Amino acid sequence: MTDNADDDLILVLEKALPELTEEHERAAITWNPHDLVPWDEGRNYAFLGGTDWEESDSTVPEAIGVAVLALVLTKDNLPSFHRILGVNFPPFSEWRALVGRWTAEDNRHSIALRDHLIVTRAVDPEWLERLRLSHVTHGYEQNEKSRSMSPAACLAVMAVHENLSTWFASRLADDVESESLTGILRNVATDDAVQASTFTNFLNAALTAQPDATVVAVEEAFELNRPIGSDIADLADKIHLVPESYTGAEAFRRAAAALVDGLGLRTLDGLGEDAEAARQKILARAEG
Repeated sequence: MTDNADDDLILVLEKALPELTEEHERAAITWNPHDLVPWDEGRNYAFLGGTDWEESDSTVPEAIGVAVLALVLTKDNLPSFHRILGVNFPPFSEWRALVGRWTAEDNRHSIALRDHLIVTRAVDPEWLERLRLSHVTHGYEQNEKSRSMSPAACLAVMAVHENLSTWFASRLADDVESESLTGILRNVATDDAVQASTFTNFLNAALTAQPDATVVAVEEAFELNRPIGSDIADLADKIHLVPESYTGAEAFRRAAAALVDGLGLRTLDGLGEDAEAARQKILARAEG
């Protein structure tokens, strides 16, 4: 896509912006991170005269602990995703409602999950902080390709990512024993599902203006998106513990199926050769 084509697409998307932003706000749920953190289980760490974390403090199965870490670190990394959105949809423009709302919602996820982990001593807090510093410093796909994303590519990457996050949080919520953590994860999954729908709706607007480029962008987004947690370098020796059902073929199949349905790709016709090939790949992904 040329710069002129990108500018034309932004103008098309801006016409849909008010309606889709309002739709997102109607669908979004309201919840407070502090309501779901069991504060009465907490106690001071050594710095304030208490005791530091010991392995025996955690009663969470290792696989579940690693999965929660993968999710909270992914949410911690929102500055990188914000950067990708901000390049194409500057928050100081009329796009601030979309970019700012997404950022605030994902930040809420990070706050709630981290507070829960620290209060319940589910993981070593010093290790968690080292992981956060490392992962956020590394960022998301900070390379030439990610810096040169088109608006359609950006929306597609976010739509796929939020669908994958929805599935991950939902499956994790099924397996944790803590009622409070389950509540947080259910809310995270609900937020992510609303966000996925919003990005898909923007892709629908893009589809009417640039069908070929949008379909190709969606297929390329599946190539760019990796399983949740797999990009966290310092978890590389433990990420295999996360159940395959959270991140594997079924997660990507469901993400593809959601986009196939949301964009009407089964009946979309009139595409060029490359876009049609991309459409067929997405349909194949949805079938698994």
